[in-house]
Amino acid sequence: MEQIKTFLEEREIPRQWYNVMADLPTPMKPPLHPGTGQPIKPEDMAAIFPMNIIEQEATTKRWIDIPEEVLQKYLLWRPSPLYRARNFEKLLGCPVKIYYKNEGVSPAGSHKPNAAIPMAYFNKVAGTKRITTETGAGQWGSALAMACQMFGLPCRVYMVRISYDQKPYRRMMMNAWGAECLASPTNLTQAGRSVLAEHPDSPGSLGIAISEAIEDAVTTPNTKYALGSVLNHVLLYQSIIGLEAQKQMAKLGEYPDVVMGCCGGGSNFAGLALPYVSDLFTGKNVKIVGAEPTSCPTMTKGPFAYDFGDLAKSTPLLPMYTLGHDYIPAP
Repeated sequence: MEQIKTFLEEREIPRQWYNVMADLPTPMKPPLHPGTGQPIKPEDMAAIFPMNIIEQEATTKRWIDIPEEVLQKYLLWRPSPLYRARNFEKLLGCPVKIYYKNEGVSPAGSHKPNAAIPMAYFNKVAGTKRITTETGAGQWGSALAMACQMFGLPCRVYMVRISYDQKPYRRMMMNAWGAECLASPTNLTQAGRSVLAEHPDSPGSLGIAISEAIEDAVTTPNTKYALGSVLNHVLLYQSIIGLEAQKQMAKLGEYPDVVMGCCGGGSNFAGLALPYVSDLFTGKNVKIVGAEPTSCPTMTKGPFAYDFGDLAKSTPLLPMYTLGHDYIPAP
C-alpha cells in the first residue's frame, strides 16, 4: 500500500521558531511612525503590543525558543501531517510528486493558532488583562478566541460586518470559546462611528476593523492588540509549519524542487516557505513561489511602498506591496 500521510512523533516537534530576519542579505526597511513618518521605536509600539512581543518583532536572532507552555498547547494537533496528493497528481497527468501540509487539523481549522497561542501566552506573562483584534472571514478571530480561552484572557473581536452576517458559524466558534464578537463598524469607537456617520449601511472592511481594534486597545487600560499576519513576529511563529515539513520530507528521503503557498496577509506562505528560504542561503536549489488572487494581485501588479494597515491610519507605515489603501477591486 502506498504511503499517503507522513507523521512526526510528538517528541520530534520543533522546539525553536526560525527568524528569517537573521539571514536576509539586505535588512528590511523599517516601519515608520504614523504621526512623524520616522522609523518607529520599540516604545512607540508599547501601547499596542507587550514588550516581549515587541522584542521578538525587532530581534535578529536566528532561532527563538518556543516556551514549554506554548509547546503543550501545540501538541493538541501538532505536528500536523504531511500528505501526498496522489489524486491531484493523477488528475494533472504529470510526472511529479505533490505534498501538502494539512494545517486544517487544528481545533480552529486553520494555521492561525500557530501564532495566536504564543501571542496569548506572551501577553499573559507580560500582565495583559484583555486582548482586542479584528477578523475578516473569521479564521484569525476563531484562533485568537481559542488561544485567549486557553490562557484565561478576555478577547474582543471586531469582525467585518459582511462576514459577520455571512459566516455565523465562525462567529459561533468565537462565542463558544468565550470571545465577544462584534460586527464592524460599530458605535463603540470613534473610527466606527465616523464610518457609520458617512455610510450607515457599510459592509465594513478589514481596514475599518483594524482601526476599531487598535483604538479599543489603546483607550482601554491593561488591553493590548493582536495582529494575525504581516508582522515579523507573526511570521516567526508560523515557521513551525516549514520546520516540520523539512523533517517530514527528510523522513521520506525527499527534497522539494518547488515550495508553493497562497498569499493573503502572508502568514500561511511565510510559515511554510521561510525555513526553505534559509536553505536558499546555504546553497540549496529550491524555487519558492507565492500564489495570490488575480482579483487583487498586489505582489505582481502593485508597487512596493509604505502604507497603513488600517482605515484610520493609526497603524505604523509598513513597506508592502499594495494597490492602494484598503483597496477593494471592482469585479
